[in-house]
Amino acid sequence: MFNDIGPLELVTLVLLAVLVFGPEKLPKMIQDVTRTIRKIREFSEGAKQDIRQELGPEFKDFEFEDLNPKTFIRKQLDNDELGLKEIRNGFDLKKEMAEVTDAVHGRDADSSSSSSSSGSSGGTVDMTKKPEPDERPPYDADAT
Repeated sequence: MFNDIGPLELVTLVLLAVLVFGPEKLPKMIQDVTRTIRKIREFSEGAKQDIRQELGPEFKDFEFEDLNPKTFIRKQLDNDELGLKEIRNGFDLKKEMAEVTDAVHGRDADSSSSSSSSGSSGGTVDMTKKPEPDERPPYDADAT
């Protein structure tokens, strides 16, 4: 809950509490706050137990954290029934990008994979299409 409070902020809060409540009332205030937090936690745990009992035995694995949308989606995506792990593991981004590059350059996919694996390209790919020396650019009558 207070994970992002640094030491300087903590010292400031303690000094502010001493100034506002005074050194003689501060221990009683701390006890009251901790007692209130404990009662709230007990109340919430009791409410969770009541809800679990009312839902019945078919919801014995029900967790309230599953109601969080991020947790629910993560749990469903990690479920192997859909086969998403196989799809995710079977997808090779480097291979796909090499195929796209080869298609842009008009090369054969088999010859480029062997040349790209040798490291002759130096890690950079030129995505511009270079015209053939005897090929003239197309004439566009609307552009002139």
